[in-house]
Amino acid sequence: MNILQFTGAVELGLIYSLVALGVFLSFRVLKFPDLTVDGSFPLGAAVTASLISVGINPLVATLVAFAAGSVAGLITATLFTRFKITDLIAGIITMTALYSINIRVMQGRPNLSIVDKQTLISQLKTLLRPFVDSFALGAALFILVGGIVFLCYYFLSSQYGLALRATGNNAQMARANGIADRRMIQVGLAVSNGLVALGGSLFAQESAFGDINIGIGTIVSGLSGVILGEAFFPSRRLIFQIFACVLGALADRFILTFALNIDGIGLEPTDLNLIRAAILATAIILSNVIKGIKS
Repeated sequence: MNILQFTGAVELGLIYSLVALGVFLSFRVLKFPDLTVDGSFPLGAAVTASLISVGINPLVATLVAFAAGSVAGLITATLFTRFKITDLIAGIITMTALYSINIRVMQGRPNLSIVDKQTLISQLKTLLRPFVDSFALGAALFILVGGIVFLCYYFLSSQYGLALRATGNNAQMARANGIADRRMIQVGLAVSNGLVALGGSLFAQESAFGDINIGIGTIVSGLSGVILGEAFFPSRRLIFQIFACVLGALADRFILTFALNIDGIGLEPTDLNLIRAAILATAIILSNVIKGIKS
C-alpha cells in the first residue's frame, strides 16, 4: 500500500465512519435493524449533487442532505410505530422507494457530476492547504467528522439521549417511566439516517459526483465498522463506543484497500461487495470468539 492508497483509505474511512455512527445509533442503541441506510446514503449524495449543480451554497446543500436523510428515517419509524409494520419490512419499503426518489432528485439521471463546482470539501481544502499541503482533504474530513462525533456524544449524553438509550434497552420499562418510546424511535431513526445521508453528502463532494448505485452495500459497511470497532476496542463507556465506530470504519476501509491491492489473488474493484461481506462475517466471528474467551 503506497502513500496515495493510505491517504485515500483514511479519507473514505472518515466518511464511512458517519455511516457506522448512524448504524450504531439504530442497530446498537435502539436495537432496530434499519435497512433504510442503503437508500439514505445515496439520497444524501443525490440531494447535495443536485443542489450544488444549480448553484446552491455547499453548506446549505449539506444541511439539506442531512434533513432529507432524517425525513427518510422518520418515514421508516412512522411505518413501524404507527402502522405496525415490522422493522425489517419498514426499512425495505423506504429503501425501495428511495431508489426512484433519488433518480428524481438528480433530475431523472442515474448520476450527476459536480466536478466543476465549489463544494464544502474543496473550500475546506483551500483553507487548510497552506498548513497541511497535500493532506488538506484528510485534515478537512478529520475536522468535520471530529465535530460530528462530539455532537453525537453530547446528544446521547443529554437527558433526551438517555431516554433514547433507555427505549432501546427496554421499551416497556421506558414507557412505564413516562418516556414516549414511539417518539424516541422516530427521533433516533431520523438522526441515524441523517448521519448516513451526511456521509453520502460528503462522499459526493469528495468524489465530485452523485450516483444512484453508491448505496449498495452501505448497511454492510456500517455494520462492519460497528462490529470491528467493538471487537478491537470493547468498552461500555459511551465515548469509547462512539470512537470505536470511527476506528472500526477506518479498519474496514484499510482491509478493503489492502485486499484490492494484493497481487496474485485476482481481486477486482467489482469484487468490492464480496470483500465487504467477507469482512463483516469475519468481524462477527472474531467478536464471538473474543466474547467466548472472556466468558
